[in-house]
Amino acid sequence: MNNPSTGAAALTGAAAADGSGARTHSVTIWTLVALIIGSTVGAGIFSLPQNIASVAGPGAMLIGWLIAGVGMLSVAFVFQILAQRKPALDSGVYSYVRAGLGDFIGFTSGWGYWLGSVMAQVGYATLFFNTIGHYVPFFDADHRLASAIAVSALSWTIFAVLARGIKQAAFMNMVTSVAKLVPILAFVVLVAFLGFSWDKFTFDFWGEDSGTPLFEQIQGIMLFTVWVFIGVEGASVYSKQARTRRDVGRATVIGFISVLALLVSVSTLSFGVLSQAELAALPDNSMASVLTAVVGHWGGALISLGLCLSVLGAYVSWQMLCAEPIVLMAVDGLLPRRIGTVNIAGAPWVAQLISTIAIQIFVVVFYLNETSYNAMVQLATIMYLLPYIFSALYLVLLASRGRGFTRPSDKFDLSGPEVSPRENRHHLAIGLVAFIYSLWLIYAADLVYVLLGALAVIPGLIPYVGTRLAKKERVFNGFEWFVVALVFVGTIAAVWGLVNGSLTL
Repeated sequence: MNNPSTGAAALTGAAAADGSGARTHSVTIWTLVALIIGSTVGAGIFSLPQNIASVAGPGAMLIGWLIAGVGMLSVAFVFQILAQRKPALDSGVYSYVRAGLGDFIGFTSGWGYWLGSVMAQVGYATLFFNTIGHYVPFFDADHRLASAIAVSALSWTIFAVLARGIKQAAFMNMVTSVAKLVPILAFVVLVAFLGFSWDKFTFDFWGEDSGTPLFEQIQGIMLFTVWVFIGVEGASVYSKQARTRRDVGRATVIGFISVLALLVSVSTLSFGVLSQAELAALPDNSMASVLTAVVGHWGGALISLGLCLSVLGAYVSWQMLCAEPIVLMAVDGLLPRRIGTVNIAGAPWVAQLISTIAIQIFVVVFYLNETSYNAMVQLATIMYLLPYIFSALYLVLLASRGRGFTRPSDKFDLSGPEVSPRENRHHLAIGLVAFIYSLWLIYAADLVYVLLGALAVIPGLIPYVGTRLAKKERVFNGFEWFVVALVFVGTIAAVWGLVNGSLTL
């Protein structure tokens, strides 16, 4: 999971290089690389050893990372290509979906991205207090109520701060970046030279002792690999001020491969220290436990400190940014305009209040269901996949038929640079890979998260339909009615499963 504030602050500084804050197209390739790495590497990597080992052995892990590497790089390129081809669409990642596939599909993507961010907030805070609980027993796993109250208090405190218009300073962004990268790099170096055992890594390489078939292990790893790459779509925003388009493509590849190497190193090295069963039994901050096994308690304390500082630094930014999708949809007329209201301090306090209430609801739901951090991760990832899938589909339609389902004359300025036939074929190939990969992720996900994801979309239909009726606009077209029907089928199945106990978080 990423820390978007770091990249945003750095980009702001680069944009203001001419003293005016205007785009100067002066961002170098290495600045872009740093932005991609900084905005992608986050708290998820600290729990990666346990997450991976809970579902896969070393062999399945390496295959899973290979698939994720190709798939997520194609997703990153989808947003980069769309940013170049449709520069007028600047209302966040959901704007591509709305322009290409219509208002309702765009709304569903934006709603899913918002809910994913809300759930991520709860996951962030849960991981933070679980780590604190290792040193302060009051917050350990036996005191879930204390952690739930602490998460709630933290969220409402941050809301009170954000409502006054106070935002993170660039200095905090720099501190949190260093706080998370230094212990991660220390982990890689120390484990590689002091703790890694080739014999232990190759023992039960294909995870046969777990009794899980290889294909199912690969399926199980998929959503965890996506979770740690969430935020890669931000590269398309950061890259708009690059010196040349060639720099954008190179930076995306270099930055992505750097992140992938870091993630693969952490998960691979961990299997060389502890067995799959031992890793799977670790607490959420499993990286700390692995380093403790190598160098002692000071190593675990170093990782835990880095995690806590990183999560605290990112938490304010995420709570601020998770309100952004519903603000943008309110401004674009898909939700009541009051949601986009900005107070005298310049803060979208209504959207922030709604987001904080949603965080509070999920805190209660997750607490009552004794939901694990892993379950929060997988449910949030399902919601994030909506704009990924539909954005990739838009690029496929754009490259194959010149437009999406929405005609350019309807309500969007979809002008953009001319694209050569050869370049268009290249874009089509990337879009197809990203779309197939995203569909594979849905297939690989546990059905419970897909059904609960459908259930989570339903509450958003109330303000959406109300807004459409108030504006006297058609609520759904034929294709959208089909999608709504699918959502309702999934919702009914989810409710029935929750009632009879066959579905649980």
